[in-house]
Amino acid sequence: MSGYGGLVSRAMAYAADAFLVALLTGGTATVVVMIASVVGAEARELSRIVVSSYVVFLPSVMAIYCALFWMLAGRTPGMAILGLRVVRTDGRPVGWVSALVRGLLLAYLPVFALWLIVDRRHQGLHDKVARTTVIRVASHEARPVIR
Repeated sequence: MSGYGGLVSRAMAYAADAFLVALLTGGTATVVVMIASVVGAEARELSRIVVSSYVVFLPSVMAIYCALFWMLAGRTPGMAILGLRVVRTDGRPVGWVSALVRGLLLAYLPVFALWLIVDRRHQGLHDKVARTTVIRVASHEARPVIR
């Protein structure tokens, strides 16, 4: 471990992940609309409902995306680029409950992350509740060794 992840690197990682999620969900919504325009009027109405609910469900998609990556790899793609990893406060990997709680709080209440500015371990309130922290990892720790 090289230290705790700070506000700028964590915000950049989250922005990269949010862009990826928005791109994927936006692409999915576009495909739904295109298919519905070919199928008929009822499908077009359904597609309007799906696309209008896009804004409501986008934070849920972001929370699930983050939680899955944190559980499986300890980091999202954005975090991997910036050399960050989420771990429990005792240093062990994040479990599914902590990952889901952390993801939901971060997606729906991102302002809670600002607490990391004043915390000595750079934990946002979502980290405190989920008992996690974000650490910087050395470049040799970030990549698996192939022998």
